[in-house]
Amino acid sequence: MLDPKVFKAYDVRGLYPGELDEAGAEAIGRAYVEQFEPRRIAVGRDMRLSSAGMQEALMRGAAAAGADVLDLGLVGTEMVYFAVGSLGLEGGAMVTASHNPKQYTGMKLVRRGALPVGGESGLLDVRDRALSEQDTTGSSYRTGPSGTVEAYDIWPAYVDRVLSFVDVAAIKPLRVVIDAANGMAGTMLPPVLERLPVETVRCFFEPDGSFPNHEPNPLLPENREFIVGKTLEEGADLGVAFDGDADRCFFVDDTGEFVPGDFVTALFAESVLAKEPGAKIIYDVRASRAVPETIERDGGVPLISRVGHAFIKALMRKEDAAFAGEVSGHYYFRDFSQADTGVVPFLLMLELISKKGRPLSEILAPLRSRYFITGEINTPVADVPLKLQELKERYSAEGGRISHLDGISVDFDDWHFNVRPSNTEPLLRLNLEAMSEELMERKRDEVLAVIRS
Repeated sequence: MLDPKVFKAYDVRGLYPGELDEAGAEAIGRAYVEQFEPRRIAVGRDMRLSSAGMQEALMRGAAAAGADVLDLGLVGTEMVYFAVGSLGLEGGAMVTASHNPKQYTGMKLVRRGALPVGGESGLLDVRDRALSEQDTTGSSYRTGPSGTVEAYDIWPAYVDRVLSFVDVAAIKPLRVVIDAANGMAGTMLPPVLERLPVETVRCFFEPDGSFPNHEPNPLLPENREFIVGKTLEEGADLGVAFDGDADRCFFVDDTGEFVPGDFVTALFAESVLAKEPGAKIIYDVRASRAVPETIERDGGVPLISRVGHAFIKALMRKEDAAFAGEVSGHYYFRDFSQADTGVVPFLLMLELISKKGRPLSEILAPLRSRYFITGEINTPVADVPLKLQELKERYSAEGGRISHLDGISVDFDDWHFNVRPSNTEPLLRLNLEAMSEELMERKRDEVLAVIRS
């Protein structure tokens, strides 16, 4: 089964087996190799109940089309990125549906250098090839020699690489609560943790694709209730929650307060610039002004990007940026195949708290007292372009500085906002910030009234 709608802007994702099954995975594996002609690729899978069969099928298709496949087995998404980058492979695939509910399957495809294959970089060509192969009786199949499939152990090199981002000797014996959400973090973290002095309270570390405790999506407040409560109950220095494939991590401070991704980006920018003065650092259009202002204060070069890993990874390469952070909890590092990782930010946060010698809530206090952000607010709208035009006309008439990098961004001296359309639904996403809480609430309500009118 291969429903055309499983091909999204950045990856492949759909319901198993109704929209995507093993036959579809085999067709995608074959089409991917026919499209890009890689000689060697790495393929891994997450803990979803369907993933082992889907990985087998994808590798079968890729090998049939002539590629030699390194089977990484059960790994996090970032380990496929790392394998492709560090081993100099021509491509890779991860069988995962990331943070989606248990009935989903999917895959993330990359080319040489772990560059993502998305809607604007070949994924639609892969789709067309895969669908045409499904529609024929095999007449379009390649007739050259088949490739091979062999198991490959990426673990030792991966663990060494992520630990190289921090000074392990500087990390103090902090007490840390970790919610792996029965996802890949439960498999990935133990070999890293055994080399650290921290005391951990490990929750839901057993990989289980039925997600018996909660969905592996910490961006949803209901999935954060556990980590917030447990961090307070344990009197921990830090709470950390990972998504399903562990390429994103989310932090809760010692008072149980969730830390927004843009504040995390600002803190990491400081750490990165201490190690690499003058570095270029990328942030996305939704971010708090805390990010560019911190980068400039610490002598770095702030660069703004459209939202989405395809745009950020391309800009990182073009500008040779050291680090990039997204509001959504994706953090990218030049020295990690320019890819996003969940484990490196976890390590950087341990190092940062240890070196500053103060609670995370205290470290964040200057940001929280100065920058007041709404977080992302989604609103269904009937006519997206019309509504964006209405916002542009209203706020340019009031003297707002307008940018069209991604959706529409409007800047005033003491407040600003970005409104962008969803890739997949008729929604507008609002992120707004002001220099006082009162102004933020007033402007939030005002902009939402325009969007919802």
